[in-house]
Order: sequence, then C-alpha cells, then structure tokens
Amino acid sequence: MTTPDEEQEQPGMHAGRGSSTGEDQAEAAPEAIAVVGIAALYPTARGVADYWRLLTEGTARDSAATPQDAPGAPRTPASPESLADIEVDVARFGIPPAQAPSMARMQLLMLEAARQCLDDAGYGQRPLPSDRTDVVTGTCFGLDRQYANALRVASSRYARDLERAMASAENPDLGGAAPRAAEELRSAALRHLGASPHDRIGEMASTIPARVAAAFGLHGRTLALESADATSYLGIAHAMDSLRSEVTDAVLVLAGQCREGRFPARALAAKGLSTAGPGRPHGDPAVADSRPAVSEGVGGLLLKRLSSAERDGDRVYATLLDCTLQQDARPGVFRYPTSAELYRRATAASWRRSGVPAARVQYVEYTGRGPEREPGAWAGLADGAAAPVPAGTVRDRLGHTFANAGVAAVSKVALALHHQRLPPQRTDAGARPQLPLAEAPFGAVGDAPFRAAAEAEEWQRPADGGPRLAVVTGASLTGTVCRLVVQEHRATEGIREPEQSAGHQGGAGPVRRTGQRVAVSRRTAAGPEPIAVVGFGGRFADAADADAFWAATLSGRDRIRPVSGALLDRELYHSPEALGLNRSYAEQGAPMPVPGAPPPGVRIPPSRYQALDAAQRVGLAVAGELFARRGAAPAGTLSGTGLVAVGSNLGLSRERQLNTVLCLDVLEDLVRSLSTLAPWSREEVEPLLKSVRELYGEAGSVDSPVALDGCLASGVAALIANEYGLAAVPVAVEAACASSLAAVDMAVSRLRTGGADYALAGGVELPCNARDMILCSALGLLSHGKITPFDLAADGFSPGDGCALFLLKRYDDARRDGDPILGLLRGVGGSNDAKSLIAPDAAGQSRAMRQAFEQVDFAPGAVDYVEAHGTGTRVGDRVEAAAMAEVYASPEREAPLEIGSAKSFFGHTFAAAGAAGLLRALLAVGARTLPPNANLRKVDPGLELDLIPARVCGEARPWRTEPGRPRRAGVSSFGTGGINYHLLLEEYTDSHGL
Repeated sequence: MTTPDEEQEQPGMHAGRGSSTGEDQAEAAPEAIAVVGIAALYPTARGVADYWRLLTEGTARDSAATPQDAPGAPRTPASPESLADIEVDVARFGIPPAQAPSMARMQLLMLEAARQCLDDAGYGQRPLPSDRTDVVTGTCFGLDRQYANALRVASSRYARDLERAMASAENPDLGGAAPRAAEELRSAALRHLGASPHDRIGEMASTIPARVAAAFGLHGRTLALESADATSYLGIAHAMDSLRSEVTDAVLVLAGQCREGRFPARALAAKGLSTAGPGRPHGDPAVADSRPAVSEGVGGLLLKRLSSAERDGDRVYATLLDCTLQQDARPGVFRYPTSAELYRRATAASWRRSGVPAARVQYVEYTGRGPEREPGAWAGLADGAAAPVPAGTVRDRLGHTFANAGVAAVSKVALALHHQRLPPQRTDAGARPQLPLAEAPFGAVGDAPFRAAAEAEEWQRPADGGPRLAVVTGASLTGTVCRLVVQEHRATEGIREPEQSAGHQGGAGPVRRTGQRVAVSRRTAAGPEPIAVVGFGGRFADAADADAFWAATLSGRDRIRPVSGALLDRELYHSPEALGLNRSYAEQGAPMPVPGAPPPGVRIPPSRYQALDAAQRVGLAVAGELFARRGAAPAGTLSGTGLVAVGSNLGLSRERQLNTVLCLDVLEDLVRSLSTLAPWSREEVEPLLKSVRELYGEAGSVDSPVALDGCLASGVAALIANEYGLAAVPVAVEAACASSLAAVDMAVSRLRTGGADYALAGGVELPCNARDMILCSALGLLSHGKITPFDLAADGFSPGDGCALFLLKRYDDARRDGDPILGLLRGVGGSNDAKSLIAPDAAGQSRAMRQAFEQVDFAPGAVDYVEAHGTGTRVGDRVEAAAMAEVYASPEREAPLEIGSAKSFFGHTFAAAGAAGLLRALLAVGARTLPPNANLRKVDPGLELDLIPARVCGEARPWRTEPGRPRRAGVSSFGTGGINYHLLLEEYTDSHGL
C-alpha cells in the first residue's frame, strides 16, 4: 500500500485505466536497454580505449601531490582543453565539397563520434536495421556557424554605420573614402566569416543527426535536443522510450559541447558558474579557477533492447534499467535544484521504477551537485550499506562538459562495469575534495555514506551474487534532477535476475513484489493507448489566440504581407533582382507582435522579462492561453511528473545578438586592415571605431545573471514549467521544420512508457527577420510573392511567426481526471530520407506515414483529411503528393481525400509548422469543418491527385462521415535534412470504447 505522497511520486502508476487489479500489480518492469557501442572524443582521449586509460591512470594522491597550479611547483605540460586539433575527413562521409565550408564544427565532430561508436559496436562491417535506427543528438548554446552567420549579417549594418561615421569625420583630404571603406568591409567580412548558399543548412543543429543518418544510411527518426546540462540525460531517456515503445530497434545517442562563441562563458560567469575546471566543484565559491566553465567533449552511445542485442550477438557493456527525470519548479531565474525532497523523491522513484533495492547500489557517479549535497536522497543506501559506497565524477578528468555530461558519465560507468574496476577519483591541491578519501570515516560528508576511490580497485561482486549496479546522477541549471540506473550485464544470464522485478520500494532486505504499475500504458487490439489532447493554445500573425487562428482560417484570407522595416531593413538587406549571400530577394512574411509583458498571473520583473528571447515570451503567453482555457491554475490540476517539449531553433536570436555584440572587435580588426583607411592615422581610426561601437551599445546586458536565461532554447519550456509551477522537465527539440511533431512524438513516448503523467508539447519560432530571410533566400527557397501551396504558381514559401502548444495525457488518465478530450493522437511516425539534406524524398515521407499507421487499427482509406506540410515549392508539393499517393491511395475510398496547408494563411513557421498544422486539424475536427486553402487559383496538375483520389479546396465545407465513424486526419511535417514526421489525429466521441 502507498501513502498519498508516494502515489504522487510514481510516474506511470496510472498508466492503465487507474484500476488496481492483481494483474496490473504483478506487471513486470520494462525491458533493460543495452549499451552496445561507445564513442569518446575528449581533449585527452580520442577513443574508447583512450578514455578508459584516462579514467584509470594515476591515483587521487598522485594528482593532488604535484598540482600544476601550486605556487612554486615544477609545472608539467598543460593538457589540451580543446578538440580543435581533430581533423575529420569529410570525403569519407560523402559530404559534397560545396557544403563542407558551411558546416558547423559540431557536425564534423559528431560524424566522427558516430563512426567511432558504430565501429566500436561492430557495425562498421555489418549493417544495423537501417529503417529502424534513430539518431538523437544533444548540444547546448550556439554553434560556431550560427555565430559566424549572425556576425556576417550584422556586418552590413556595421559597414553602414562606419560609412556614416567616416562621412561626418573632419578630414577634407580624404573625401569619398567612406563608401569605399564600407564596401571593402562588407567584402572582407564575407571572406573572413565565410559565406555560402548552404549556410542555413550548415548552421542548424538538426542537420547534425540528419548528416549522421545520411552518412551511415540510417532511416529512423532524427532529432536534436537541448536541456542545459541535462541535455544528454533527455537524449538517453528519449532513446529508452522509443526502444521500449518498439517504434525503433536501435538508437545512436550523440552529445557534444564545444566552446564555439564568446557568449556562453561570459553568461555563465555572470551566474557565478565560471569555476569548473577538472577536479573542481562546479561553481564552488571557495575556488578561484581561471579555467573555462564549460569543457569540450563529444561522446556517443549505441543503445538497443537487451533481447535484440543478445539475439544479434552484440557485446554489451552494461544495461540501463531506468532514467528518471524530475523538475524543481520554482519561479525566478534559472538555478540548480536545491530541494532535498525533490532529490529524495527522484532517487526513490528511480529505484522503484527499476525494481532495484537501495542496498544493491555499489557506486554513484555524479555530474551535478554531488551526492554529498543532496540531503536525504541516499537514506536507503545508508540503511543498507555495510561500508561507505564509492562515488566519483568524470569531471575530475574532463571538467564539466555540460550537454555531454550525462553521456560521459554513463560511458564511464558502463566501461567500469565491463572491466569490473572502479576508477580512482582525482582531487587538486587547493580545492576542497569533492568527496572524502577512502580512509575517511563513514558519514564524513553530511549523511551521505560515500567515499572516493584513492586507487583503481576491483569492483567487488555483491554479496548476494547478483550483478554489479550503479546510479548516475545529474542536475541542470533549469531545475531538472536526473537519475539513471546502470547494471552489469552477464552474457550467460540474459535479462535481469528475478529478484529485481518491478515494484521494490528501496531499502535493505529481501525484494517484495507489490519504472503498482510502473511500466508502460496499456496496449489494446487497436494498438498503443491513445494520447488525449486536453488543452491547446496558439498565436500567429494577426491571431492572438487559437480562436482568432480558426477565424482567420474560415475567412479564406491570408495574413501574409510585406514585413516591416524594423524586421527587414530594406536599404541593407533587400535586393529583389537576384540571389545574394547578404540580401533577401523576398520581403513578404507573416510576422506577429512580441508580447511586451508577461501573461496574467505570471510575475516576472521587467528587467528579466526584457532579457528573454522573443520566442520565450511568445511561448509563455501561449501557455497562459492554454491554461486559461482550462479555467484552473495548472499546478492544481496537473499532478505527477510532466514534460514540456517545445520544438524550437536551438540557436535563439537573442543569444546570437549578444554574441555579436561581444565580437565587434572582429569587425574592428577588419576595419583597421582596410586599404581604404591606410592613409588614416591611428588617432583618427580609433575614435571612429569608438563612435561606431556606441551605436551598437555595450555588452553590459551579457553580464547580468539573467542573460543566460534568455538565450537557452530550452528556456522556453523551462519558463513555462517554472513560472506555472509545473513539476515538468523542460526540453527544446529541433528537427528542422518538423520540430513541433518531433516534440509531440517525444511527449507521446514519455507518456506511453510511464516516464511522464502529462506533457505540454508544440513549437515556436519567429523567422520573420533579416537573418533567416537572407539565409533562406540564398538557397532560393522563398517565394517572390506569397506562398501558394499546391497551386500551379507555387514558387517557394513565405516565412511566418507562430507558436502552438498542446496539453497531452494518456486517454485513461484524461477520462479518470474528467478532462475535456478535444481529440486523440493515435499514432506518430518518423523517418529520415538519408539521401539529400535539401531535396525532399517521397520514399522517406511515405515511410513516416506507414509507421504511424502501424500503431492504429484503421487503414489510410479511413482518413478524411491531411493537413499537409505544403511548403509551396513546386518540387516539394509534388513529392509530398506522391508520398501521399503511395500510402493513402485506395480504390475503396468513398470520397476524395481532402488536402490543405495552414501555411497558405500564416506562412511557413519553421519549427512551429507542425504545431500550426496540428492546431488547424484539431480545430477542424472539433468544428466538423474541412478548412480551406488561401490564394488557390489553379491546382498544379503535376500533383496527380487523381491517383489517390484527393482534392485541394479554396473554401471551407462541412466535414461529413459515415454514422458511428470518428473523423480522422493526418498531419505531416517534413524538414530540411530529410526529416519526416506524420501524425494521426482522431475525433473523440462518447462511443469510444478503447
């Protein structure tokens, strides 16, 4: 029996109908996930063997005895702290030479890490199940190419300001020099910062997994994500969910961190987090350290279900039993969690979900605050342990690799289990030891029964003969607590031993039967349990909420117009005549105003609110609309553990802007080298540069403790969770234009595996700005007029700003809680073309559609309407129609399939595109009305819609179905990089007997 408090701690307890039948109580925990491949690219380790040597070399005493930074001590050569010297042969990965210069450095490093991981797993010579192998990548902060592109675009403005400043300077002997200097600077910036038509593709975080998929012929889901220093934990959790949901058979998880711009270090320092070198506690105020707050590193894990790994003869390093994530939802600036109750709850939940008693844990690896700073979290361990438990952190060797931290830690523990040895823990002289040394008395650090291994030592087998077992812990500055249970694998024993079945509550003593239902939501003959949409909100051009969005749709009139000069300075950035690298030939878009104040009920100081990115403000406002529609405070109506997954560009505009301000000296150096200014003396040039810098403003805002908050992509989700008091883990998801549906897919997986009890999912992006329009124009993607999907005149898309969010629950939970069920998500399919990063592919798109139908009990012929991706490019629309014909064509179809696209009204909202399509389909189902397309004059005959049969209409019409059959819609979202997602939405009726 559980107490009410314990019941709140059990994600997935109510994953079924909420009954407590004996059958539910006896259900086993989910299958273990096998680690079959490891990659390690770190400044002092360039492979798995190097990594293990790095972890085990020397002793704690050796490193403390001759510290490099001790006054008067003989200095040894400093270890490299960068990955800059790694050379990656792009030709071996099939990368066209024209695209290589525009690629972010992280793309190259992750390609090499992917190769290393697959080779380590033995798949360099034998194929993986390519159609069912996903690639998930994690990064944090901007990529070098994003920073360079932003500075390049800004250089045009700088050049104009330089021209004006020179023209006003008193130097009559140098008349006419100002225009020449400005033009010379523009050319110099293009050469120095690089410029290519492929820059838009090269800078996107989602291009990284897409590039990996293309290089190794993998056709599963591809997405990039970010959740501050919990990033790689979210990647591992999503991989485990996907494997246990059986929507994939293998997942390649890659997580990397590089120091690619000036902003992150400056912003972390402003938060007091700049003292995190190897061997030092993160942010310890007692330590003065000149090393950077973020260390570099790229790592990878290849994960499979244990049964698949054993069947395929894989070498298994270790198995993952559970990944528990919980959120410390506190309003205010982002900071690391400090709640003792939260740490205790997360630890207890991880042991319960994995079926592991606390006394079985033999080692704790931490990437966050350290176990000695988590009061009360390890009480069960203290009760059952006969001696202090070894604990350590890979940060003693690597420093804090931030987005990579979880992968680095899991790799260390998996190798230690595989070798059955515990690495020693290093400490540096002058720094407070992060853990007491081996001879320290039990309980020397608070209540924690931990010790640090002074020497490498054999990992003793448990007294009961069971497998060795460890816990990996972490925390993020956005408030997430992470717990991951890792177990030794014995090739002759198969899966977990019987005494570790689900339901154990922790502590010492024998295991008793009671991740209570702790596994997955129920499956029926109809497939996995449906996910109910119980709330929504949206904001787009001229549509401040979802009601206005639907009204605009029914009006038949688009919201696309010339964007304002504040968004696109036409003197600098508009040139309608031809393609260019620093100008856009298009000027049409669908922008929306950014909120100037927080939504009602949310209290954010004006200084902090002004520091937020526009996407963060919009997301917070749309969440406010969603909760207002429900008519109750969210914290009071949403219990258990949640997830906030928001599709987003992982490089927010504000971060790029602040980094640009910090890099004005780069442009100033270029000015000093201009031949036009050769006759000018230093005394004339320096005041000139000072006057131009004053026009940009100083970098003071970067040094505010809230600067970092407004620049994290996951900050959109974290703001929603923390300001609305939701115990929901925040994560940003990028899958190019399919980002929103990738976020929804992550939410559905978390719900179905019991990792979350509710989820907010959707997307937000504001691409109506000079940078995005210039980069898209360089590729020829924009329309010269207005976007017209499926029309014969289609010549490209118009950008649009937008955001839509959806509140999701398991179907049974929504019914139990009395929620209004607005629609049912029945299936989500995902795939990657693995062909071209630019050109769409019908086979890849149809693969995603078929995967969605594998999860339901109805055929494509039972779907009435498809909310299409519909980019308004001639090739894109025709390829999408061909993909629909492969799946939806049916001679039994009673009426033509209706096709439409929200982009015809609100433009292409990039990361929010899938959310816009889902919102339109959901509202259409609720209104029983088939939505129209705007600006449709003549349907392109090249679509060959008669093959389905299908039609595109320019006016709204009643949505009629057979009696007793719910209305059903498909929603497509396809992104650059060959990323494809397809979702199946079903009307909820009282007759549902699922």
